[in-house]
Amino acid sequence: MEPASPTVFSVNGALADLSSESLRGSNGDAIPVRPQTFATLRYLLENPNRLVTKTELMHAVWGETSVTDDSLVQCIHEIRRALKDESRAVLQTVSRRGYRIVLPEKSLPMLPNRPSLAVLPFTNLSREPEQDYFADGLTEDVITNLAKIPRLFVIARNSSFAYRNKPIDARRVAAELGVRYLLEGSVRRSGVRIRINGQLIDGSSASHIWAGKFEGTAADIFDLQDQLTEQIVGAIEPSVRRAEIDRARRKRPDSLDAYDLYLRAMPHAHANSPTDTDEALRLLHLSLRLDHNHLAAHGYAAWCHEQRYFRNGFHPEDRHAALEHADVALGINSDDPQAISMGAFVRANLTRDYDGAIGALDRALAMNGNSALALGFSALASAHSERHSRAVDHAQRALRLSPLDDPMNYHPYCALALTHLFAGQFAEALKYSALTVQANPSFSVAHAYLVASQVGLGNMQAAHSAARRLLEIAPTFTVDAFVQMDLFRAPLMEGLATALIKAGLPKHALR
Repeated sequence: MEPASPTVFSVNGALADLSSESLRGSNGDAIPVRPQTFATLRYLLENPNRLVTKTELMHAVWGETSVTDDSLVQCIHEIRRALKDESRAVLQTVSRRGYRIVLPEKSLPMLPNRPSLAVLPFTNLSREPEQDYFADGLTEDVITNLAKIPRLFVIARNSSFAYRNKPIDARRVAAELGVRYLLEGSVRRSGVRIRINGQLIDGSSASHIWAGKFEGTAADIFDLQDQLTEQIVGAIEPSVRRAEIDRARRKRPDSLDAYDLYLRAMPHAHANSPTDTDEALRLLHLSLRLDHNHLAAHGYAAWCHEQRYFRNGFHPEDRHAALEHADVALGINSDDPQAISMGAFVRANLTRDYDGAIGALDRALAMNGNSALALGFSALASAHSERHSRAVDHAQRALRLSPLDDPMNYHPYCALALTHLFAGQFAEALKYSALTVQANPSFSVAHAYLVASQVGLGNMQAAHSAARRLLEIAPTFTVDAFVQMDLFRAPLMEGLATALIKAGLPKHALR
């Protein structure tokens, strides 16, 4: 794969970001320029230190549209004003031929073609200088654990610590380090209490993506450091994922690459509804056509084909495709815990090889024990195979690590609903079934667990009402099709089926 071209340039003290089409001064303020002017600057920056003829430049900016030389001259004047290049030392005119923009040989680092992040040294707000070691240790642990997340590019400690005790301009620091995101934070100690504040910043806009507060007692400072690191890293991963999805949505359709297509597919995969699953697979197949080695895309493709198999007619080709993609995600050389956990979950549901799936999930969690997504898949696979203690533990860890609005929270909630259903604890099952539905209203299986919970409590009126809502979102739902999913031991499936029929759900498809 060819290396990506630079997208951020430092020009005479200004910062030009080609990806966001923005120009900012040394103080971080936006410098307004017309679209044609920025397009002219873009082409010159993409061709630095060489003569660009007027004809070439006009064709690059205006295409086949006929314009006079004056249009180009106005753009050149506007660029010079924006760059404060009165001496024309940066944007040079080559008489009667064209223009040359002069850039230093050492340019800003290229942005990787994946989410990239720098963790700046956490500030010690306590009065005790000896607390510096705790702030530094916390920063280093966060860097180490974030670096374990596949496809997340994390700047090394030495580069990040160069900004210790310096005023931070988020845009400039992000450009200098060549990253999209910055994580900064502070540590304050008061008596035995320690409070940590963290915030994740988009380096191109300096806007806040996420902010969190973490507290604990200093009874065992190192245990506390481990706990806080886990919480911070667990919150950052889904926050970066959401920010990357939003970034891909904003890109023009004609500029999408394999990674952007994968990002656009993720919300549709998470929705877990027939229409969304079809759209997710369309985007994932386009992505894999461009980059067949992207393991996470194979993991999501496996999961989406599994969704379609269970909720769209049990077609053998979907089962076959799901297992094919799962095998790639689970391959012996796979080093992506997200892909491994999805592949394991799919194989567990389609083959009932829960022992093999649990082994693969343990491998994923050994690579990244702070992945809420991997813990959620593990919790649900454990619930399906009646590993109740593990299901509850992994579900609770996933929920502790993930923000309240993480779209994948419905997995751990669903695992908790099942474990309580199987234990006959219907009040708890009802609570977690309702939370599952709230987290993902289009996931029909969660509605079925809600119905069964109400039946278990003897709330038949509420059960009938829940059954009607289930049929509203899944009009073709039948109890026979639900049983055919064969996710649990036969007695458990039969117990659920009996409850669903009591609530008035159809046993067979209407002829």
